[in-house]
Amino acid sequence: MITELRDLKMNTPKINEPQALLTIQDLRVWYELRRFGFGHAGYVKAVDGVSFALAEGETVAVVGESGCGKSSLMKTILGLNIPTSGEVVFDGENLSGLKGDGLQHYRFKVGYVQQDPYGALPPFMNVQKILEEPLIISGMKSREERLARIHKVMSEVKLHPVEDFLKKFPHMLSGGQQQRIVIARAMLREPKLIVADEPVSMLDASVRVEILKLLRALQESHGLSVIYITHDLSTVKYFSRRIFVMYAGSLIEKADTRQLLGNPLHPYTHALLAATSDPEARNAETFKEVPPGEPPSLVNPPTGCRFHPRCPRFMAGLCDVKFPPDLEPEPGHFVACWLYQ
Repeated sequence: MITELRDLKMNTPKINEPQALLTIQDLRVWYELRRFGFGHAGYVKAVDGVSFALAEGETVAVVGESGCGKSSLMKTILGLNIPTSGEVVFDGENLSGLKGDGLQHYRFKVGYVQQDPYGALPPFMNVQKILEEPLIISGMKSREERLARIHKVMSEVKLHPVEDFLKKFPHMLSGGQQQRIVIARAMLREPKLIVADEPVSMLDASVRVEILKLLRALQESHGLSVIYITHDLSTVKYFSRRIFVMYAGSLIEKADTRQLLGNPLHPYTHALLAATSDPEARNAETFKEVPPGEPPSLVNPPTGCRFHPRCPRFMAGLCDVKFPPDLEPEPGHFVACWLYQ
């Protein structure tokens, strides 16, 4: 595997942003496959050469269809996956060197908002115990201090009156209230970064707007950095400053939100926008053209650009031979596509 990684190593320019809270450099997360439990059978290349920097107080969206590697990237940022190669540097500290107490301390700085709020909350614990447990684990011994912190975060997520919610169990709450509890739990230790994994996909349309507004308000009031993971481009324009489009383990387009939505460059980004729900009633029965086929296997991805088997603008002898570098057709708009060489 070391030889294969060395062969794949790109001459990626070193990201050097002194104000960056999080810097990811040429990150790879590969899962080893074994045949019937014995013997090496290849790798699932879930994240393959991802690089970006996230500034303090910035919100970015990582967008892509299921199986593109968003969750593996998220779990690596949370410290749950060990990188196969590359670097994840948070607040000047490399995650690969963290173990034990150091890793636990890092996780106090990073909040996590899960996709399914009901599945994220233990059904046998009431709200007070759910929120008190992380504080106990983090070493907050004073019960009065814990309760004061719980009251503060519950007020921030607009669960009033607080006392009425503390004794309730998850099944007694609506989906929106459950997600507010999940967000409150993520805010308990005053994190610098929030990773929100499809935080509104399990909620009703009317509640989605409320939760996104709440996340934005918390981000602004606390100066949080937020990584918003989603497959739905229709929500990112209300929340994120930049968009990273992910396909088959790689980031293929990065730009300011308005810039990307107004002028998408990569053919895959065009396909994602075409698949976005259209709120216009007159277009409800209109089917838009989307690329044929399915995302490639991450065990044996295509050579060259991984989107080329589905790309309507495929150029033989180029797109299927060499993976395109990050090109910058317009200032601040990066795209990995040979159309812009």
